Amino acid sequence: MEKLSKFIVRYRKIILILSIVLLIPSVFGYLNTKVNYDILSYLPADSESMQAQDILNDDFNLSSVDMLVVNGMKDKDVLKLKKEIQDIKGVDKVIWRDDATDISVPKEAIPENIQKMLYSGDSTMLIITFKEPTASDTTMNAIAQIKKYAQMDCYLAGFSAITEDTKDLVNQETPIYSLIAVLLCLVVLCLGLKSWVAPIVFLIGIMFPIIYNMGTNVFLGQISYITQALALILQLAVTMDYSIFLLHRYQEEKTKTDTKEDAMSKAIHATFVSITSSSVTTIAGFLALCAMQLTLGRDIGIVMAKGVILGVVCTVLVLPSLLMAFDKSIEKYTHPVLIKPLKRTPKFVSKHYKAILIAFVLLFIPAIYCQANVGQYYDLTQTLPAELPSVEGTSQLKEKFNMTTTHFVVLDDKVPTKDIQTIIDRIENVKGVTNVLGYEKYIGPGVPSTFEPKAVQEILHNGGKRLIVVNSDYRAATDQENAQLDEIDNIIHEYDKDAKIAGEGALTRDLIQVTNIDFQMVNVVSIVAILLIIAITFKSFSLPFILVLAIEFAICVNMGIPFLTHTQLPFIAGIVIGTIQLGACIDYAILMTTRFKEELQNGLGVKEAVATSIRMTSPSIITSGLSFFAACSGVAMIAKMDMIAALCQLLGRGALISVIVILVVLPSMLIVSQKLIQKTTKNWPVAKGE
Repeated sequence: MEKLSKFIVRYRKIILILSIVLLIPSVFGYLNTKVNYDILSYLPADSESMQAQDILNDDFNLSSVDMLVVNGMKDKDVLKLKKEIQDIKGVDKVIWRDDATDISVPKEAIPENIQKMLYSGDSTMLIITFKEPTASDTTMNAIAQIKKYAQMDCYLAGFSAITEDTKDLVNQETPIYSLIAVLLCLVVLCLGLKSWVAPIVFLIGIMFPIIYNMGTNVFLGQISYITQALALILQLAVTMDYSIFLLHRYQEEKTKTDTKEDAMSKAIHATFVSITSSSVTTIAGFLALCAMQLTLGRDIGIVMAKGVILGVVCTVLVLPSLLMAFDKSIEKYTHPVLIKPLKRTPKFVSKHYKAILIAFVLLFIPAIYCQANVGQYYDLTQTLPAELPSVEGTSQLKEKFNMTTTHFVVLDDKVPTKDIQTIIDRIENVKGVTNVLGYEKYIGPGVPSTFEPKAVQEILHNGGKRLIVVNSDYRAATDQENAQLDEIDNIIHEYDKDAKIAGEGALTRDLIQVTNIDFQMVNVVSIVAILLIIAITFKSFSLPFILVLAIEFAICVNMGIPFLTHTQLPFIAGIVIGTIQLGACIDYAILMTTRFKEELQNGLGVKEAVATSIRMTSPSIITSGLSFFAACSGVAMIAKMDMIAALCQLLGRGALISVIVILVVLPSMLIVSQKLIQKTTKNWPVAKGE
């Protein structure tokens, strides 16, 4: 490593030029990386609802279906509007009453169920299907065109419309998130460093790994909009420590060496070990997300783990050149450091460590309870502002047609017609079902001669499958809707064991089941991985459990607060927050423990070693924690999308809670556990006086 350090310093200008050149393909990669705005598409491919969606798409071309509510328009004008929408690129079909009978026929002559489905007072509904899946660019562009009809008192509702609104909102707000995170992080760095210039150099340096990370995502094919919105913020907050480590060591080495080249060479050599060992736990935390069945976790995990690795590489290769280039300015433009070593806290902790641990135990149990009972929501419309067009469209469907979600029941066409008629009758009696549409309902002597069942058959009978459309009064992801789906499942499986239900409701029900398993899986994987890393790092059996226990306490407190404030969290929060907080903040615990070991080796007693460790590590821990807090909390305050706002709020608050726990609770644990640690850790020093 010493030879490599000298090589980096010697050829620093060439390395910097190459690094700048590499930004060009990274920018092109970023611009060509597709962003997926459909969270439900990350469900496992073998889940029943995803299999049903495939059938819906392959056999009926109905995987993307939206409803357009048209208010106060005559039928002839509705027909004209239908033809205009039909001509929009990406639209497959626009289904309305004229597909079954001429509009000259009074609507009263249409079968009651279809009349009830398509009309409500002076409002009517058009069913629009698209040629490509929900989140495809073609479908998104088509929806953008249809939304322009809103000025004619028309409202588009459906999952594709929600996805397109999500896309618009994310594209509008993500640059603002980035700017806010950078500015607030800059403020914190100015408080924690004595130089006015160093924070700016840090931000320039960290832009390299961020751009590289976003550019190399092109090799993944696509990333989720959540990953896109959070990647810069998290990478900025998590990897900024590495820059601080290098600067501090460089400044220290300059006092010991004759040239700044030698100082930087030694700083790189010394820092490389600390930042790589520090980053391993963070990388493990992110990679634990890959254990999720919901592949959104793999998306976030890979991108963020890659970002941390690139952050380490750029800190070692690119930042030295920048620091040396701006060396004179960094030293010239200085101010008093405002984040100083704590003075009272070390004495307080070493004196009251028993009381702190009692409080720790007393708080841990209720914190676990609160975390386990926090309310979660899975309805993706809840993450969006109420004024968005798709949310207004959903309200129109509910208000005018008593319709909130649509289920698509897929049956084998070998099921006898009389059985399908029985299924339809039974589904109509399920609580919350407002309307059922099936071809078999419209054949027989009761059907008017003006009605053409062939038009309905073309839509509802294809590919050896029969389709029954069920409209529900319940919102997706509610207990009522899940119970409704379970009851419909029971009915259809009596007649066809391979029958399936597609649609937003069924997808969301599977989402709930999958994420409940994922939560447990990811927590176990991340804890086990970090336990092993700490055990190897310290060659200890007891220290991994002590350090992880401290961070898990911080996580429980953080995730338990929403229970006390009666706040519902988006479903993804419970899975990713604990893992990210554990992976990112365990570094603080490792830093504190490493310093504690050093002070014991220097001959101090346990309490004195703890007090010195708190005092000496507090500036680094507080600066890092405040940077994390500022970057995330600033975004939380301005984000209109609740999913992004909630995740950032939890991450920011979690960083602050972790800082407090590491500076107060962990040292108390180290005091009490010193003898146990000594017996279970290789080469752990004996404290003075023992």
